[in-house]
Amino acid sequence: MTPTRTYSAHQSRVTMVLFILEMEWMLSTGQDKLFTWHCSETGERLGNYRTTACASCLQFDVETRHVFVGDHSGQVTILKLEQDNCSLITTFKGHTAGVTSLCWDPVQRLLFSGSSDHSIIIWDIGGRKGMALELQGHRDKIQSIAYAHHSRQLISCSADGGIVVWNMDVERQETPEWLDSDSCQKCDQPFFWNFKQMWDSKKIGLRQFFLDLCFRHHCRKCGKAVCGKCSSKSSTIPLMGFEFEVRVCDSCYDSITDEQHNRDTEEGHIALPSHSRPGGHSSTLEISCHFSFRRMGPRALQSLSHGGTPC
Repeated sequence: MTPTRTYSAHQSRVTMVLFILEMEWMLSTGQDKLFTWHCSETGERLGNYRTTACASCLQFDVETRHVFVGDHSGQVTILKLEQDNCSLITTFKGHTAGVTSLCWDPVQRLLFSGSSDHSIIIWDIGGRKGMALELQGHRDKIQSIAYAHHSRQLISCSADGGIVVWNMDVERQETPEWLDSDSCQKCDQPFFWNFKQMWDSKKIGLRQFFLDLCFRHHCRKCGKAVCGKCSSKSSTIPLMGFEFEVRVCDSCYDSITDEQHNRDTEEGHIALPSHSRPGGHSSTLEISCHFSFRRMGPRALQSLSHGGTPC
């Protein structure tokens, strides 16, 4: 194989490249915080855009000429490309760590972003309602994601050694925003920094104060700020994308348990004891000594976990 052209695109490591046949463009991102695009016929640089952090990945929509650029700050930038210029459309900020992988579904117009924060976010661009759904099925950073259009399945792999297949036909719910409060929204217990309410309740100066320090937590199902006593339980919430147990308040835990009981009744299932997973019982079927097959949640997720022994 003989090289035919060299592009002087970046001054640092190139992180991703895309060839767009319809436009004869070569798109690339680099650690120099640049997104660039070249003409593949002439090698001429057509333009570039400087991102807020090192650019890590990109995707392109041929129909609308929109490019999606993920960076190490956790932000996804959407640009509209023309032949020799680009314009900023908007930015998505949902991850708490760098974006490691992007995937675009041009049919449903969904953008999938994987991150070092272990999560995947589904950005519903086609719906134009600003909906973003979160998927939590890995215990380490997302390495790569891909989408199977014919079966509507999202495949993700992670540094935890797992490959997860998500069923995108399952109706999912958006995770709630975390509410801000200086006291528990269930029992009204003041959090430890709320000195005024603690003074009013005559807790300051009491020896018992140090034993009653109240820390703030958030219920992953309703988003309310709650104390430890009111959120002592945990559960999976598959319809919100939480395939591992997360903190929920006591009332949401009861509602999840009721929902699971009703679902098992409708489907004719007999609920078997399952440690503390009311949100969705998981079963494991060993395929071989190298990996196992798991289904987690209500027909929402399949997982292949690689390792030396069955997991």
